[in-house]
Amino acid sequence: MKWKRVAALVVAFSLLSSSLIYADAAVQKIRLIINGQEIDDGGYMADGRAYVPVRELNGLVEYDDATKRVTFTQPNVDLFLFKGDTPFGKVSVGKLKFNVFCQVDSLKGDVSSVKVTIKGPDGSEKSIQSQDLGKEQKDNFWFRTNDYTYDFKSAGKYTINFYLKPSKSRDYDLVSEKVINAIGN
Repeated sequence: MKWKRVAALVVAFSLLSSSLIYADAAVQKIRLIINGQEIDDGGYMADGRAYVPVRELNGLVEYDDATKRVTFTQPNVDLFLFKGDTPFGKVSVGKLKFNVFCQVDSLKGDVSSVKVTIKGPDGSEKSIQSQDLGKEQKDNFWFRTNDYTYDFKSAGKYTINFYLKPSKSRDYDLVSEKVINAIGN
């Protein structure tokens, strides 16, 4: 009687392990690189199709649980950096007073607020400005930050990030980035 139980367990474990091996072969984790930067979570390959996290594609993401539908919108966002009235894209190491002008069009849904940040080469991110828009914006609008002084402490790439907050969401979604190259003296 004991040997039947052992045999049943051996058969069950062998079936379980073979199905796990099959499942592992059917879905494979893959590296995901967007604009030259590897994404930590990566993506998956299943049945010859690549599946990637849509939040990594810099757009507005909305999930409707009732319909089980994800809506992704990527508005056209142009970012311009100004030192006074002069546009720039490269700076010398040191402090700089500047502002960010954001032009948004092709927006398909409402947004209630915006946020602009700067991320240093070390990964630290500081808020330049966030603001409720007063009334919800749709289709297109312009936004300009107040003057902001930032210390570009070392040479490297700094990223200006522009976020939108859809009116139905509590989270900001990253929709555009602009790189500033800081060069040493």
